[in-house]
Amino acid sequence: MNDLIKAKSLLWIEDVYKIYGDKVVLDDIDLGVAAGEIVTVVGPSGCGKSTLLRLILGQEFPTRGSILLEGQPIGFADPTRGIVYQRYSLFRHRSVLGNVLEGPRLSLPFMERRRRKKELIDEAKHFLEKVNLASDLNKYPHELSGGMRQRVAIAQSLIMKPKILLMDEPFGALDPSTRQSMQLFLLELWEDLGMTIFFVTHDLHEAVFLGTRIIVLSHQYLDDRGEESQIKRGAKIIADHPLPVTAKSVDAKKTAEFGELIEEIRLEVDARHNKHVKDFNLKHPFSWRTLREEELRLNGTTKYDS
Repeated sequence: MNDLIKAKSLLWIEDVYKIYGDKVVLDDIDLGVAAGEIVTVVGPSGCGKSTLLRLILGQEFPTRGSILLEGQPIGFADPTRGIVYQRYSLFRHRSVLGNVLEGPRLSLPFMERRRRKKELIDEAKHFLEKVNLASDLNKYPHELSGGMRQRVAIAQSLIMKPKILLMDEPFGALDPSTRQSMQLFLLELWEDLGMTIFFVTHDLHEAVFLGTRIIVLSHQYLDDRGEESQIKRGAKIIADHPLPVTAKSVDAKKTAEFGELIEEIRLEVDARHNKHVKDFNLKHPFSWRTLREEELRLNGTTKYDS
């Protein structure tokens, strides 16, 4: 990949493979993420999206290849990379404020925590205000809705001041209405704080709505010679689409029509699959029809209201 792009990238992934035994999960992944981007990664279940996220987080390491953050090889998970999962990472016995303070409590030496106690509490309150929970800081997780719990989880990450926020289908367990409001909330927070976000989802409409750039992963594709790959070769990036400048701000996204972009992505995905197979949908689970059926089943709607 281009050295100039590499120099400008906050996150740089080059020639990355992940192999478990004789199973190739990720096959030669190359990707650069610029500061301030929301990169959304979409693909069918089991295609390696969460594996890629774990490699960036440092929970696992590539079998081959390199991952750099600000030009430096990543190590084990640390505060430079925040993470928000689909399942809430909250301590039931701690208040909202206590949950947000848990990261500094676990990562800072005791004497530094004591010295900075007021500063850390003020920072926690600041981020709770950013996620619209300033009036709920003394509540406990069981008193919160699903969307409120995810906002606490986001505040938990933000107080650690990560360089990039990783999100693994964080809204997948929410009802459609809460999911839409959380999507808008995340976009407003991103615009306010200038965050860099790497967002994994199986929902193409969510990926297009949230992203400034959309990455499609699939483990079945045509290789560079136009020949059908074997599933054991693992997942590749088969589409990489930046959103038009006119649809990158929060206000623009609320009113943008994404139909043409979704169709463009669909055509690019189809072009990388073997269309000569009679039963396309069974052989290639990331077909447009099956993905749309899945998202309608899970969400009940695909319309985003402003």
